[in-house]
Amino acid sequence: MKVKVTRSTGNVFEDVGFSPEEAENLKIRADLLIDLHEALSKRRMKQSDAAKILGVTQPRVSDLMRGRIELFSIDTLVNMLARLGIKVKVTVKASRRRAKIA
Repeated sequence: MKVKVTRSTGNVFEDVGFSPEEAENLKIRADLLIDLHEALSKRRMKQSDAAKILGVTQPRVSDLMRGRIELFSIDTLVNMLARLGIKVKVTVKASRRRAKIA
């Protein structure tokens, strides 16, 4: 039996069918969510304490810890990281694929 293997684009969201634009947004949000989750896990604080620091409710922290990416914008995640004293740096680089010009 021969298995067909497709090379990844480097973005799992694009690989599963999201548009390139939405896939990039989801990847950024996922990366920020992972960093925030790791920062909170390292501090081993209760969700209620984390909620106070982050300026949100405990159920919102629960959504964060369960990876509910669809509930968080990039802005919200950056603001939460900042409240933990973590700076976010954005790097912009050209894509390997060139944009089509009409």
